[in-house]
Amino acid sequence: MNANEMIDAIEEIFPDAHCELNHETPFQLLIAVVLSAQTTDASVNKVTPALFERWPDSSTLAKADLREVEQTLKTLGLFRSKAKNIIALSQDLEEKFDGQVPMTFKDLQSLAGVGRKTANVVRSVAFDIPSLAVDTHVNRVSKRLGLAKPEDSVEKVEEKLRRKIDRNRWNKAHHDLIFFGRYFCTARNPKCDECPFVPSCKKKKLDLYTKKQKEMEKAKILTQDKPSLK
Repeated sequence: MNANEMIDAIEEIFPDAHCELNHETPFQLLIAVVLSAQTTDASVNKVTPALFERWPDSSTLAKADLREVEQTLKTLGLFRSKAKNIIALSQDLEEKFDGQVPMTFKDLQSLAGVGRKTANVVRSVAFDIPSLAVDTHVNRVSKRLGLAKPEDSVEKVEEKLRRKIDRNRWNKAHHDLIFFGRYFCTARNPKCDECPFVPSCKKKKLDLYTKKQKEMEKAKILTQDKPSLK
């Protein structure tokens, strides 16, 4: 089964896979994606209604009081750094782009707190530009399905997915893989008994690699912590 056939099978399970971050404008999507780092979309959706009611665009958020924004985001992990980033991001938008969210990778990644994943999501969801963002779910599922190797970096996973999946399917495939990873092929207790990909699943290989990496990291830390005999 090739990558496109796998996407077909996933779409049979999740025909309505979509972006679950609530937003009304490209700016609000951009802010929501930045806030979603190391937390769930559901958690972000709980704070953005109040955030966007108070500061609906870059012109208002650029002038916001940091402590007020922190209080609005306080239920999120890393809320202090995220508050600083979205204010700085808004100031960048006002100063560099007249308050308009840019479309290019270079311009998007010039904004505070915006990396490749965020740029890919915004290009895909806000502007319908073929893109394949690799988050934790896409990374895990791609390696379990054998579309990437356990040792591949996020950038390498993206490169392989872009090569193996038809370009006109990238935007939808991104959401398909996220839904599959979030609700089916979960990090813990995946639904292997119901999975159509069991014959080709590389979960055991990935788990073994991950275990070895953790053991190596632990050994490295223990070695560093040993007192010098000199």
